Amino acid sequence: MSSSVLSSVDQRTKLVGENRLELLMFQLGTRHIFAMNVFKIKEVINVPKLNIMPGSHHNLKGVMNYRGSSIPIIDLRQAIKMRGAATQATAKNVIITEYNRSVQGFIIGEVKNIVNTSWGTIQPPPSGIGKSNYLTAITQVNVEGKQELVEIIDVEKVLAEIIDYDTSISEEVLDKDIVNHFLGKKVLIVDDSSTARKQIKDTLEQLGITIIERKNGAEALALLKEWADEGKNPTDEILLMFTDAEMPEMDGYRLTSEVRNDPRMSNLFIALNTSLSGSFNDAMVEKVGCNRFISKFQPDMLVDVAQQRMREYLSSQNK
Repeated sequence: MSSSVLSSVDQRTKLVGENRLELLMFQLGTRHIFAMNVFKIKEVINVPKLNIMPGSHHNLKGVMNYRGSSIPIIDLRQAIKMRGAATQATAKNVIITEYNRSVQGFIIGEVKNIVNTSWGTIQPPPSGIGKSNYLTAITQVNVEGKQELVEIIDVEKVLAEIIDYDTSISEEVLDKDIVNHFLGKKVLIVDDSSTARKQIKDTLEQLGITIIERKNGAEALALLKEWADEGKNPTDEILLMFTDAEMPEMDGYRLTSEVRNDPRMSNLFIALNTSLSGSFNDAMVEKVGCNRFISKFQPDMLVDVAQQRMREYLSSQNK
């Protein structure tokens, strides 16, 4: 299954930086079509024998041995609060994914196919559906000659409800000569996941930093251009920008590229903060011109990046 359905990492990385992505589409025992970004997926397997863990989170169906390690297997249908847990009839496959430096599996139903599309066709969920939903985006895809609504799952939200994320900052990371300068400084966070934005916000606000949030690259670029059009220097408005890689309408790579190509904001400090794993990110950072890359979710690394930027800022002020 994995070899026929999923392309190689080398092929997929060619899409990154071109504002494109591949979606693996699947069902959860109903007609609804859901999707995950192929880049986060290691492989798709048949539902394996699971070892049950008494006392574990109710969305965890057990653990399996995967390439020498025990990984948790999550009932995706139950995790996104669809009526009824996965049954023998609806549990057809397991998607093995890597998010935030951890590997886990999600029980799903039938796998449909893979679609190569543009982030420009991916839209945020309608605002009317409220905050309790588990979608990060929606799109329309042609399935057997018909346009079907595809719902892209906010995996980070699903995981955050199972794993407690610690936003505390290690004492040894803090640079006493730097931290007092953060008070009143602003940082722009760009991420389509409200869970991811909250994790960064809860970390950086401990330093006295004021947070500005935007949900995708297009929104962030519009804000930066608005400042520039008003004659303001974006680097005076914010200390730095943390951006996710994958977002509706405009991804973080395209956002960075657009910023670097606009002389009014080209020197903005940009840190790519993504749940994507893999050494290719170093090459992508260099290609699009990010200042730093960190994988989610690492409070100490977020602080390290902010302190690096503050040192540069203070050094430039003293010249």
